[in-house]
Amino acid sequence: MDPLKTSAPPEAKLHFLDYWRIIRIRKTVILAVFLLVVITATIVTFILPEAYSSLARIKVERDVSDVSGVGGSATAYASYDPYFIQTEFEVIQSEVILDKVIESLNLNTEWAKKYNMDAALKTSQSRRVLKGMIDLRPTRNTSLIELRVVSDKPDEAAKIANAIAKTYQEHRKDARRLLTQSGINTFEKKLKEYDLELKEREKGVDQLRQDSGIMDTDPQSTGPGQTLGPVNVLHYNSLKIENEAQYKKEASLLEQLKQLKASDLRQAIPTAAPDSILASLLQDLISAQAKLVALRSDYGPENPEVQRSEKLVRETNDRIDERVKGIIAGMEVHVASLLAVVNNSEAKVNEAKTNDMFIAEQSRPYFLAKADLERLKKFRDVLALRAAQENIEYALPRTQMVEIIDSAEPSIHPVRPNKPLNIALGIIIGLVVGVGLAFFIEYLDTSVKTIDDVERTLQAPVLGVIPQNVGYLLEEGAESPHAEAYRVLRTNLLFSRKDDKLNTVAVVSAGAGEGKSTTVFNLATVFAQSGQRVLMVDSDLRRPTLHKLLNVANVLGLTNYLLKQNTLEEVIQTTGLANLDFLSSGKLPSSSLGILSSAQMKDLISELKQRYDFVFFDSPPIMGVSDASILASEVDMTMQVIQYRRYPQPMNIRAKQLIEKVGGNLIGIVLNNINMSQDESYYYYSGYYHDYYSKNEDDDATPHTNGASADKPRVDIKPKY
Repeated sequence: MDPLKTSAPPEAKLHFLDYWRIIRIRKTVILAVFLLVVITATIVTFILPEAYSSLARIKVERDVSDVSGVGGSATAYASYDPYFIQTEFEVIQSEVILDKVIESLNLNTEWAKKYNMDAALKTSQSRRVLKGMIDLRPTRNTSLIELRVVSDKPDEAAKIANAIAKTYQEHRKDARRLLTQSGINTFEKKLKEYDLELKEREKGVDQLRQDSGIMDTDPQSTGPGQTLGPVNVLHYNSLKIENEAQYKKEASLLEQLKQLKASDLRQAIPTAAPDSILASLLQDLISAQAKLVALRSDYGPENPEVQRSEKLVRETNDRIDERVKGIIAGMEVHVASLLAVVNNSEAKVNEAKTNDMFIAEQSRPYFLAKADLERLKKFRDVLALRAAQENIEYALPRTQMVEIIDSAEPSIHPVRPNKPLNIALGIIIGLVVGVGLAFFIEYLDTSVKTIDDVERTLQAPVLGVIPQNVGYLLEEGAESPHAEAYRVLRTNLLFSRKDDKLNTVAVVSAGAGEGKSTTVFNLATVFAQSGQRVLMVDSDLRRPTLHKLLNVANVLGLTNYLLKQNTLEEVIQTTGLANLDFLSSGKLPSSSLGILSSAQMKDLISELKQRYDFVFFDSPPIMGVSDASILASEVDMTMQVIQYRRYPQPMNIRAKQLIEKVGGNLIGIVLNNINMSQDESYYYYSGYYHDYYSKNEDDDATPHTNGASADKPRVDIKPKY
């Protein structure tokens, strides 16, 4: 016979209810893992030693003094260095700082006592412990550093944090002083060398002056006075003309300057008559005005700093005015002197004719030596000025480089362990791990779970869904709450037949203990209760069960008929239900294991088809022995029983293939032993009827039990395989 073919259903997509079903089914695993994680987290949290944290905040700037130096410059406006704070982090955690802290607080000895050690700790060991207690963090968009120290003692944490901050502050100051002092020593050494060289040079210049008989009264002169020879008369006359032109030029410039306004005069004089003092005053005025503008933007007019800046601007303006007047006066004197030079230049020319050339030649070596001496003096003065500046910079206070903003104080409450946080994390992690483990177990579980699993993998329809803990309908009666599940199975079986003449049904399963015998027993009972003549045949010759359910002896049965020891009428037994007959397995001789494949078995099936409306055959597991496959090939229809979440899907697929391979007509699948309380997706297959009948039973409860004798104990049949 050709098996009943069904089209493959479309691939099912996971729905939220599918996830909820997994959670309901695996709630024991989830709850166990959840409790384990939460209890472990709680115990560990309460076992962990408490730790206290103390915080000190320090302000870190680049190397800069509290006030500007002699040159007026300040290194506070140096270019931005993005690595400065990170560098200082490493400095704070370096051996230089931590070793000083360990030494100052005597941590080697203190921690040796704390950890019950006989000898004091080594500095390297204490350094590692101390470094693990430190946590440095920058305050965003500021130059502040948070120095946090964690210890099991609040006083110790505060003491260490303050000691690290103070040690780092002193280290920065000492490092800067050391660098400055090194530079000062170098300058002073060079000054001594130049002083010795200057003394030698001065002696040589004085000796040249004495030997040459030069009268040098101008210390700034670098050559003899201007001389004229007879051959240079015309040249000196041209100088006279130049002096006159210079006079006119200076006089004209002076006149134009006098006509300018005071504000314009300030702008013109630095170009017309450059003056270093005036230029310095103007620069000071610009700086003072800029500072005043900055202060006014931050403070009111009553602020002392603002008032001092305003006063400085006024005083600088007065000094500039006085200097301008002085320059104008000086220019007037200069113009007058030019006029005098022009008037007296002719007499000067004649007077200098005689001795000019002689003096110039004789004094040349002296003035060359004097010029070298002057250059050496200037360089020595610059060096002395630089050394003086460094000495002043060295003496300036530098408290702003590292400033302790907040000192650390002992903490009242411990920061570790954070009991609420740890327990909350334990709850969250427990739920996540529990749910994840449940889904992982579900992923590893390849057994049949839903009707979709059956229809998708086996390509066969589901005829019925049998709930868990089903009793025997012959004892419970026709109104049993479980009977509706089998009535649904009966209806689906009837509609699945291609022909009404198909009335022999074999019930098989892939493995043992999936509920074949119970299904045969209850299904046959339902058919009999509907008025049809039904025969149950226990064809499980290896381990028969149906006779135990009926409380009858298994003396005569199927094997006796097939071996022609008894007639059919002798081996068929009646039951307490009018339309239900029973054919037990009988005793199977060890020499007749292949008896089901005999011609006598085929004749028996044909005979039973004529006598009964339906004949149900119980069989052994199809994966275990060949009897089930033989039986499936001989009867009209075959039903495969699959127990919910028992065997892997490949095993059930293999069982279906064995049925089809021998030519069996697989009409559908029966899902057995469904846990309705866990998997609510099966509720509408049998739950409604169960609830309905349970309600009626509660309303009409009586002291006796319907469908069975009150004195007869209920038989609890357990899976035999």
